[in-house]
Formats: sequence, C-alpha cells, structure tokens
Amino acid sequence: MPLYECVLIARNDVTQQQVETVADTIASDLETDGGAVKKREYWGLRSLAYRVKKNRKGHYMLLGLEAKPTFVTEMERLLRLNEDVLRFMTIRVDEINEEPSAILSRKSDDRERGFRGPKPAGRFESGRKRGFDDREEYRARSETDGFRPPEAGEE
Repeated sequence: MPLYECVLIARNDVTQQQVETVADTIASDLETDGGAVKKREYWGLRSLAYRVKKNRKGHYMLLGLEAKPTFVTEMERLLRLNEDVLRFMTIRVDEINEEPSAILSRKSDDRERGFRGPKPAGRFESGRKRGFDDREEYRARSETDGFRPPEAGEE
C-alpha cells in the first residue's frame, strides 16, 4: 500500500482534544479500510503566515498514513466538509520517517534558548523610551549655545 503524509490545520478556537478527535476519526476509518496510521504528531497552536478564514493561528497535526488512494480521496473530501479544518495537504512519500519531525525538534531547541542578547539602545533601564531631550548630542549642542533646557519644576 502507498504511504502518505497529511498535515492539517484546525481553527484556533477549537481545543486540542477536538483536533485529536478529527485525527482519531481518520485513524478509525483508515483501520476499517485496511490501512494504518504510522506516525502522528501534534505540532501545537502556531501562527499562520496570513489570515485564513479570519484566523491568525491554527492547531497543526501531522499524520503518516499507509492507505489506499481511494481512502485518501475520501479523507480529503471529509476534511473539506469539516468546518474546524482550515487547510490540509496530503502528499505521497516513499517512506515515513519514524523520528520526530523538524518542527518538533526545532521547538525543543527554542525552549533551551536563554539569554537573547543585550537590551536595545533605545530604552532606559526603567523601560521608558528615550526622548529628544535625552540624546547626548542635543545636550552638548544646547550647552555650548548657552541654552539650558528647563529642569523639572522650573518655568
């Protein structure tokens, strides 16, 4: 039987359990048809590159399937009818890699990142943005011209 990988994106206002239910339905239908789910990964709630049906985020799920081509067309038809599924893509592959996908391995690398570098130069320690009066060249220029900006409380 041919092998397929299917990635589906569900709406962000459904729960992870509802996304798992969609995958369970596909798996149960596939097993009754004689196929099998070889790989199943939940990638989490991720941002979309652009708005899809007024959604900015979506639940991503990867399924590695061993199925007949007729089952894949029927599965895609059912995914089109499901209102919770925003997008899906099914491709035929030569083999299904049992290792975690690149998305999951990259996600674990992001969690290990700690220090993100120095603070940006445009802010003080308190978090207040620097204003025009706070620039060094403004202070130097105004002091040489004999102009001194008023202090707090002076008029």
